[in-house]
Amino acid sequence: MEIAAISTVSVAPQSRRVLNVFSRNLGSASSLSFGFFQKEYCFKSASLRVSAAASMDAVTAEKFSPASFLDKKETGVLHFVKYHGLGNDFILVDNRDSSEPKITQEQAAKLCDRNFGVGADGVIFAMPGVNGTDYSMRIFNSDGSEPEMCGNGVRCFARFIAELENLQGKHSFTIHTGAGLIVPEIQDDGQVKVDMGTPILKAQDVPTKLPGNKGEAVVQAELVVDGESWNVTCVSMGNPHCITFGKKGGLNLKVDDLNLPEIGPKFEHHEMFPARTNTEFVEVLSRSHLKMRVWERGAGATLACGTGACALVVAAVLEGRADRKCMVDLPGGPLEIEWKQEDNHIYMTGPAEAVFYGSALL
Repeated sequence: MEIAAISTVSVAPQSRRVLNVFSRNLGSASSLSFGFFQKEYCFKSASLRVSAAASMDAVTAEKFSPASFLDKKETGVLHFVKYHGLGNDFILVDNRDSSEPKITQEQAAKLCDRNFGVGADGVIFAMPGVNGTDYSMRIFNSDGSEPEMCGNGVRCFARFIAELENLQGKHSFTIHTGAGLIVPEIQDDGQVKVDMGTPILKAQDVPTKLPGNKGEAVVQAELVVDGESWNVTCVSMGNPHCITFGKKGGLNLKVDDLNLPEIGPKFEHHEMFPARTNTEFVEVLSRSHLKMRVWERGAGATLACGTGACALVVAAVLEGRADRKCMVDLPGGPLEIEWKQEDNHIYMTGPAEAVFYGSALL
């Protein structure tokens, strides 16, 4: 049974709209009719209109493949596909015809708003490659800031490219990011394995103002947050991460007990992190099984963070808490992470799925 719906949503004070077209397979029944409904809400000078109509024949997934849908050229309209990687969700934009993003950071923040826009953790642009790479990737966070890279985002990017280029089976390509070269490989089962490169441990390169205590690395160092001492390890995956397994002298962390919206921002904006930081709170279940919650720089609490999962495995190994290959449980699901000793590279394997296609009037 294929459910299809169309909705129009205002995302700007000028009452401009986002048109979402989406479909979802729910089983084996042959058809479904919605009956028509329409609701209109007003706030400030903008209006929100949501409507769904007709039967499954009105919209089908086959009619809205990225290859055909994103080929549309309309002035003042942004076509996109919504993807998620373990619930970490992104608006993907085909930007291969330009080295400049099709929308501004302010527009991206409005689209990412979950009440007044499409709703996402960020907007990702598929752009022309540079320096011999196949593609370039840029991201605007939900607050409009631009991070260097995103692990879950790069898996979504890989699946997006595969759809655009109609790639079947196992494929890999090179991506230029703000964190350097990233190489994803789409597996036969649809999962995406990503060579995330080597971790950066030198304190000033993370960057953190905490002094190195293990060579130039910061490992199990003391960080005072709101009057309490935490043990932290600092790792960069091209973007900064602060990983903690608990408070100094305290019991092992139980991540489900954390008040993440309260403690997360205090880590993110701590004076020891000049570029702010992503923060991973980690619970050790075994030497090959870790559980984490994340507060992302510029996005807040999210269901998954790929670079964070990579960084925490590095931290767990450096602190002697885990082996080099681990399953990492995130709120949105598990990722397989391996820090290979032979090449010092970190490999992340996990899913990425398309959710719906849409168009925004700019």
